Amino acid sequence: MTTATQPEVYQGQFGEFTITQSDRTGVIIYRTGLIIAALSFAIGTALILLNNNPTTIQAITPLYTCFSLALGVSLLTIHIYLAPLHRVLQLFWLIGCISSFVLGHFDSQPFAVTIYTHPLSLFGVGFIFAALTGIFFKEAFCFNRLETKVLTFTVPILLLGHLLGVLPTQAEQVLLGIWAILFVVFALRKAMQEIPPDIGDKSVFAYLKAERTAKA
Repeated sequence: MTTATQPEVYQGQFGEFTITQSDRTGVIIYRTGLIIAALSFAIGTALILLNNNPTTIQAITPLYTCFSLALGVSLLTIHIYLAPLHRVLQLFWLIGCISSFVLGHFDSQPFAVTIYTHPLSLFGVGFIFAALTGIFFKEAFCFNRLETKVLTFTVPILLLGHLLGVLPTQAEQVLLGIWAILFVVFALRKAMQEIPPDIGDKSVFAYLKAERTAKA
């Protein structure tokens, strides 16, 4: 006769907690979203840098859609202690998605061409990349990963540089390639990481929730 394995008890800052199967599933979904987003972004980048023609430009739109949806799933399941920051990143993603939808359906040019030739479109679409940068920053802060530290600066430098028109085309291509490669590296390393660290200290979440309830 076998007995059920008791869940491991962890000591948090504000008390003990256990990690449930639901917690683990959430982390797996978060990481899966990152992998899909990273691969979609990398494939789109490769098409632009290595085989830039009208047919491949058209393929950027479905890849960007896949990237955006996968990123949204990750933002839904990511564990961030500060709830307001979590909501801000989700809001950024939503603004970026709405802007992308409008540009993609009401501009006659392919989506990638619109973004490239009209840098001001980044005032809307850029919010989705701001949300992605928020994930990079969170991962850099929590896990001290080199690739996320580099990405935290690379993404805004590329976007702001293009928006202001201060970066030569070759520099933009280099930065875009670095972004795509390090994004894939980050996503793959996350897939191999132990699950509990991504869940975090659940006692902190419980404490913050109790504080919000007390103030309500």
